[in-house]
Amino acid sequence: MGSLTLIVAAVAGLAILLIFLGIAAGGRGSGLTSRLERYAAGPKAEAEKKASQGPISDLLANSAALANLNRAVEQRDFGTNIQRELARADLRLKVSEYLMIWAGLTAGVPAAMFIASPILPTLGNPIALVVGGIVGFFLPRLWVGHRKGARLKAFNSRLSDTIMLIANALRAGSSFLQAIEMVVRETQPPVSTEFGRVIREVNLGLPFDDALANMVRRVRSDDLELMATAITIQHQVGGNLAEILDSIAYTIRERVRIKGEIKTLTAQQRMSGYVVGFLPIGLAGSLFVIAPGFMDPMFLKPPDVLGLPLGLVILFFGGFFMFLGFMAIRKIVDIEV
Repeated sequence: MGSLTLIVAAVAGLAILLIFLGIAAGGRGSGLTSRLERYAAGPKAEAEKKASQGPISDLLANSAALANLNRAVEQRDFGTNIQRELARADLRLKVSEYLMIWAGLTAGVPAAMFIASPILPTLGNPIALVVGGIVGFFLPRLWVGHRKGARLKAFNSRLSDTIMLIANALRAGSSFLQAIEMVVRETQPPVSTEFGRVIREVNLGLPFDDALANMVRRVRSDDLELMATAITIQHQVGGNLAEILDSIAYTIRERVRIKGEIKTLTAQQRMSGYVVGFLPIGLAGSLFVIAPGFMDPMFLKPPDVLGLPLGLVILFFGGFFMFLGFMAIRKIVDIEV
């Protein structure tokens, strides 16, 4: 009965979302805004986006309901934060599309588990359905975080070579914007993508310092912030920018080398943290699937504490202290360079 109630609630939530989309229908997005977004993204990115879209994706992209929902959400603070995170992860999704994926996974994972419960009865357990809902809720955030981390790592790994390319172009007599255009032509994404966006923002009339600050805000790289600060100061007070960039490139290369050494020396400790944090959870999940009734005594009363089964209280405190141990190990091995 409990699992049936949960499924009904999930279906009702999806129905409310669809009703909201239907009410939001009736308008179309701004043509000027759409053209500016296409220009800022670049012709190559726009072509890749169109090539990757199927009939369903094309229908969603042209949906007036989604356009209205996206405008309404972007006016809120949380919508702005989501849009910034999507840009940092280089995901060409609107905020409304991301929220629909989020809602669909939150309700879809427990629904899929309930449908598969006749084959594997353990999946129909109310606790398993709640865990499935929690997993579906966090999956989009984990996906965005993984994309953002991988993109930042790729950007930082190529940044020192990019700075050297800019410095050599300046020595050859090119202007700074010409050096940036050379970076766009000669490097690979995500470096070429971000610097290309800087060029397009400057061509649209944005001051160069503001365009550079926008790139720093999108990428959130300490090394890039160091480079942007040096360039901004040099534009204000003058100096030999090529020599400044050489010094910054050397600093970044040394920082990357030291970070690699620290990562190698702390690999065993980081693996110990993962074992401490996830081995008990994996073991409990395996027992739950192999022998569904094995842990039933943990949820029986008596004994009980404050009306809760004593086994449930023990599991809560055990999980809490495992989490503290995992976070303590992460904090110890997280050495700033």
